[in-house]
This record gives sequence, C-alpha cells and structure tokens, in this order.
Amino acid sequence: MIDVVIAGLGETVVGEHWDVSLRELAYKAMDLAQQDAGGLRPQALYVGNMLAPIVSGQAHIGTLLADFAGLRGIEAQTVEAGGASGGAALRLGYLAVKSGLLDVVMVVGVEKTTDRISADIEAAITTTMDSDYEAIHGLTSAAQGAMLMRRYMVEFGVPRQAFAGFPLVAHANGVGNPNAMFRRAIKSTLYERAGYISTPLNMFDVAPDADGAAALILTRRELLPTEFTHPLVRIIGSSMVTDSLALHDREDPLDFRSVRLSVERACSQAGLAHSEMDFLELFDLFSIYAALTLEAGGFAERGKGWQLAENRNIALDGAIPISTMGGLKARGNPWGATGIYQAIEAVLQLRGSAGENQIPNARRGMIQCLGGPAATAVTHILELVN
Repeated sequence: MIDVVIAGLGETVVGEHWDVSLRELAYKAMDLAQQDAGGLRPQALYVGNMLAPIVSGQAHIGTLLADFAGLRGIEAQTVEAGGASGGAALRLGYLAVKSGLLDVVMVVGVEKTTDRISADIEAAITTTMDSDYEAIHGLTSAAQGAMLMRRYMVEFGVPRQAFAGFPLVAHANGVGNPNAMFRRAIKSTLYERAGYISTPLNMFDVAPDADGAAALILTRRELLPTEFTHPLVRIIGSSMVTDSLALHDREDPLDFRSVRLSVERACSQAGLAHSEMDFLELFDLFSIYAALTLEAGGFAERGKGWQLAENRNIALDGAIPISTMGGLKARGNPWGATGIYQAIEAVLQLRGSAGENQIPNARRGMIQCLGGPAATAVTHILELVN
C-alpha cells in the first residue's frame, strides 16, 4: 500500500491583490510549499482554477505556472470543477502518487477575482451553472442559495435567524487565522441588522469572493528528505461525486446527495465512520450550504443541521468543529483555490500548528468542497501518522 503524504504547504493571504498577477500570486504559494517540503521537486503540477479564462483572460494555466516557477518539462494541467476545482486538483494529485506512476506532485489552487468588477464576476460565476436552463434566465449563485434557504425555512419551520450560528462561528475562528480576509468576530445583533444580498440571505450568510493561492506537495513517505521534521499527515480517503448540474432536475433540492455519497465513499476507503472525524472543513459558501452539508454528511438529522450551530456544537470546542480557520465566510472564497486552502488548514490542525485555533489532540479531519449546490462534491480524509 502506498501512503500519500502531504509534505509541503504554501498559502497567501486571502483578500484583494490588485497589484499582483495571477502567475505571481500562484508562485508565492508554490515557492512556500517547496520550501516547506525541503526542496522536493514535483514531476507534475495540477492547478485548480475556476475563473481565469473569463476573468483574467488566461487559460493553459498549468503550463503558465510550470514555466514561471522554473519547472519546464514537467507534466502540468488545469482542473476545473466549479467551486470544487481545488478539491478536484487535489484528488488528481492524490491518485497520481497513489498509483505509483509519480513520486512527487504539486497541487495548486489560484484565483484572481479582482481582475474584473463585481458584475463581471457574477456573470463569470454563473457559467458554472446550467447555462441553457438557469443562467440564461438570470439565476445567480446567490439566488440559488436564497431559494434553498427559503425552501428549508418553510419545509422545516425554521426562522432566518436560526442560521446566524454559522457565520458567528466562522468569524470567531477567522480572528486566529493570519491569512484570513476578515479577522474580526461578529455578534448576533450585527447579523440581524445586516442588509440582504438575496432574500433571505443577508451579507453574513454569503462568503466573499477573493484572490488567493495555495499549494501542496504530495509524495510517498519513503521519499521525504532526511531533514523533514514536520508531523506527518497522510490522505486516507478521497472521493468525488456528481449530481445534476441544474438544481430543478433533482427530486429533492434539499438533499445534497453528492455530499452523502462522497462522505460515504471517502469514509469507506479510510475504514472509518464520519463520527470519528475530529473536525470538518466544509464549503460554507452560503449558511444554508453548511446546514445541508452537515445533514447529508450524517452529522445532523434532516432539517436539524442549523441546531448544531445554535448549540455551538460546531465551535472549536464543540462535538464537530467546522470552518476551524474561518471557512469561506471569514477566510474568504478564492473559488478554485478554496479546496487547497481547506487542505492546508486541516494539515495545520493535524500538525498542531493552528495557533489559537488549535483543536486539542486532533488526529483526523475531513475536508469537502462543492461545485454549485453540490452538483459536485469532493471529500478527502486526512490523518496524522503515528
């Protein structure tokens, strides 16, 4: 059996990087990851990106970054799966090393949303939806989330304020993340006064678009340099599952079926139950996504995912901590890079390097990113090696 270990981490601050190009932003993370891995040189580069061809006017990003980073001659390609692009790139890197065909792989997620103004960004994001039946009629990602939240509130008799716990926990955790876009805690009164983005979603129910780059070095344990001193973290479960692209094609839109299947398959590979996870980094693009993910993943009963937030069971000292470094809501959402940021944050927890956000004795964590309203779900399980 081949153990796929995460040898190197590199990430930039998430925010608005007006003065840095796409390639420069990615290179910062790539260089940090190589340094963290003791100088391991990758044989392949997998790049998670969602918006660059439209927003930055740049496709062929794998070759662009390999060239810019001084890695000419290696295999390189871009991976796109909507908001799950980073997770999909990580899965490709994992499979490449797991197969034994490659020894060292670099996985990078990068996004530059500040290359265009907000209306153009919104239009670009809608290209990940069903163009013929959703986007063409003016449906946006936020409107999709709002409809799900409204449906949930009506079906389960839940007030809008019930979702406040998700952004409150995310922002509280963002304070301790030096790379987070927002490092300020919020109170429930501020949540209740916030303006609406798309009713009933208010501004604290929606994760902000952002620039950012994050990188990982994957390899086999026996190939680690002799000077490698970090606690060792391996990937023990990996799964990618799809559902219908259009939300209206599902029998039950409140059932994130791909999440359920992805969690089940990743847990089966790992030989673990979801209840054995010490934390969960989920895709809290909207507060309703957090509730539906917890339910589909088996962490809460149907219609009761919001109660985990209300009871603070998702806080750092709760039964199942989520968004431990701020999640998409406070860290920011650099789309194609988000899945790699999640992996880095999980590794920091398992290495015992999460600072004031450290979960005591964390040994296993689950990370999951979504493309659309769970049209794609990518789940990985990471474990600290004894």
